[in-house]
This record gives sequence, C-alpha cells and structure tokens, in this order.
Amino acid sequence: MPEWLLVDGSSLIFRAFYGVPQTTRAPDGTLVNAVRGTLDTLARLITERKPKRLMLATDEDWRPDWRVELLPSYKVHRTGEPVPHALEPQMPVVMDCLSAVGIDAVGLADYEAEDVIASLASRVDPPIEIYSGDRDLFSLIRDREIVVLYPEKAGLAVVDEADVARRYSIPGRAYVDFAILRGDPSDGLPGVAGIGAKKAADLVRRYGSVGAMLEAGIFRSADAEYLEKARRIVPPVTDLKIDIPSGRRDRWPDDPAKVEELGHRYGVASSFQRLLKALSMI
Repeated sequence: MPEWLLVDGSSLIFRAFYGVPQTTRAPDGTLVNAVRGTLDTLARLITERKPKRLMLATDEDWRPDWRVELLPSYKVHRTGEPVPHALEPQMPVVMDCLSAVGIDAVGLADYEAEDVIASLASRVDPPIEIYSGDRDLFSLIRDREIVVLYPEKAGLAVVDEADVARRYSIPGRAYVDFAILRGDPSDGLPGVAGIGAKKAADLVRRYGSVGAMLEAGIFRSADAEYLEKARRIVPPVTDLKIDIPSGRRDRWPDDPAKVEELGHRYGVASSFQRLLKALSMI
C-alpha cells in the first residue's frame, strides 16, 4: 500500500482516449471516450493499489522552450498535433470531472508532468508509486521507496530496479543514461551513431553514467556536445518549487452537485460512481 500514487495525467488521458472506443458518447452525441476511460482507469488504479494519497500531474508545456533550445529535435513529433483533434475538447471536461471529485491536479508553467512528478517524489514520504507510460521516470525508481506502474499490453507492470536491470541489462537507476546513448524516437533523441542498445548497456555498466563517459573523453566532439545537452534536458527536473497537495479529502466528492451535473450531461454517472467507491476505501 503506497503512501502516494503520483499519476502522469497526460499518459493516463491519452491511453484512455486510444483505449476506449470512439463510439462512447454523451447523450447529446459529444465524444467522451477519454473522459469515461480516465475515470474508470483511476478507479481501477485506486482499487488495486490502495494509495493513502494521490495526485495527478499535468503537462503545462508539451515541449518546453528551454529543452528545445538545447536540443531542437526534442519531442519534435509533438509540433504537428500535440493533442489529437478528437481529444482536445475532452481535456477540459476531464479536468472538470477530477476537480468536482476532489482529485488534486498539479502543473507548472514551462514544465512537463514528468518534472512535476519527479519534484514531488523527491519531497513526499515513501513508499511512492508512479503511474506513467514515460520511461524517463524509470530514473526515479528506488527499491522499497519508488516504483513505476508502467502500462503494457499484458497489463500493468510494477517496475522496480531489478526489472529495469532485467529489461535493459543496466543498473536499475541508469535508464536515462542508457536512453541518451541509444536514442529514443519518442523523445526525439538521436542517440550516438553506432551505439545500439547492447553497446549502450555495456557503456553504462562500465562507466556508470554519461557524465563519467564524458570525463573519460571516449567520444568525438560532436557526440560529446549532443550528450552534454541531452543529459541536461532528458532527466526529469527534481527541484521545482511546488506546493505539496493534500492528496486526499475528508469527504468525497468535493462538489456533489457538480458531479451529478457532469455525470448526467456527459453520460458518465456510472464512472463517477466507480471512482467514488474506490476513493471511499482509501
């Protein structure tokens, strides 16, 4: 039973959008698949993991300028359509629903959800579970203190240091160094030419970190320049000044009338009920 469940809001909402059929609509025909999927997924997570406190982190900037200035390719795929057209109008509805229930949502201008999660994880009491499909958050894993709940086709994987080592043949806390070397198209990281997963893992095991590799001078200047920049932008920021939310309520929901109104308007009353039942048990 974790003290905290920190939820990557964008990861949750996007997976709900793609995981629930687009035939899921409100009584007036409005598409609400992401709304229903988000509420139902949260209900399942809370029921299964039984956290004492939870919060949802938001992406206030999908592609922060300070990261792009250092590495123009950073998450460049997001420039075309950061949010699918059919999902965009559902985002504020999701947030209205979570607000009515009383689930804390936290974001900070110029930063991504992963930065908010990393900063809160550095300050709140463990044990902590992080729900996210963003593997950069593997760098926060600490045995007996922090694990990542990583959604996969087979279900929810509880990723600890041993699992990171099993998956990538690297020390459990070294995923970011591995990804920077190997490259990661989902983050717009080109990697170092000629270094694939096996060689990246070998280098991480030998040197421990990209920083140590740079100190050893094993890369040509162009690769070293990329690595210097990448190691400044890829790891989630851990020292943002964020107020720690309460993470729970004495009574759920915060606004019963709003929950009833939204449930009726969008046809998600049953999803609200499942979520509130789960919350009542924490």
